[in-house]
Amino acid sequence: MKKLINSPETVVQDALRGMAAAHPELDVDAGAGIVTRAGGTAGGKVAVLSGGGSGHEPLHAGFVGRGMLSAAVAGPVFTSPVPDAIARATAVADSGAGVLHVVKNYTGDILNFTMAAEDCEDEGIEVVQVVVADDVAVAADAAGPGRRGTGATLFVEKIAGALAEEGAPLAEVAAVARKVGERSRSYGVALSSCTTPAKGSPNFALGADEIELGIGIHGEPGRERRPLMSAADTAAAMLDAILEDLPQCSDEPVILLVNGLGGTPPVELYVMRAEVGRVLAERGVTVARSLVGNYVTSLDMAGCTLTLCRADAELLRLWDAPVNTPSLRWGC
Repeated sequence: MKKLINSPETVVQDALRGMAAAHPELDVDAGAGIVTRAGGTAGGKVAVLSGGGSGHEPLHAGFVGRGMLSAAVAGPVFTSPVPDAIARATAVADSGAGVLHVVKNYTGDILNFTMAAEDCEDEGIEVVQVVVADDVAVAADAAGPGRRGTGATLFVEKIAGALAEEGAPLAEVAAVARKVGERSRSYGVALSSCTTPAKGSPNFALGADEIELGIGIHGEPGRERRPLMSAADTAAAMLDAILEDLPQCSDEPVILLVNGLGGTPPVELYVMRAEVGRVLAERGVTVARSLVGNYVTSLDMAGCTLTLCRADAELLRLWDAPVNTPSLRWGC
């Protein structure tokens, strides 16, 4: 294993110290894993908070800023932050209008965010939780925790954050977050596994001529292994899975995320964007907005995820609203 780290035990804290140095517009408590907007949430506005295990950067801390998150909480690599840290971040972010927790659908995240919300409500802070579960590689009726939260988390954070910035009440911000989640579907493919700093070896083995379809962003193996395919065939296979489950509406376009998993260069992601656009056009799906890059990663995994969100006029307006964060910025 070759990584630019000091030690596996301090990698998250060291990274957050670097983030603090690079972004003075953020308040960073590296020890607790808490990142908030400097100056806090504007008075009277709903705060939007998210978080989870580290290793998915820039999700979530990279999206703290005007028009998106008020705060983020980073746990150890691929491990949920503890309830105390989530509760502390919630209290710091709250400006009196309540806090929306955006939570990816993983057992540890659900348990810890729920405990933190209960503690906050005991202190008089209103908290609403919205769970993101968009990964169609897991059956909707599967036993256990159900579908994983992946790329749609970015869509929820951006759109809910924009509505909160406008001063909407907590119930409306939560409703639009749920709407985005219900309208979004994702699917991932890996060309290689990721390597966690603590383990020092790949989570699973792939042959030189193999790819894994339906992987998770914590290095979970996928649901199907195939011989290496062209970008065109890979895009078609991924979209087969997504479009089979995506809510149908002939007159509504989609917002598209072509997301790198950390080890895929931009040139390959743009090749995928071209092929995804071609396939969607052939199937009568219009892409209204798209985003290409590394946004919801899995450490050094090579591969990508695709996320589509059926977007009506309201969602497109909120997507286009100004945002100013370390990793997503436009209209400012």
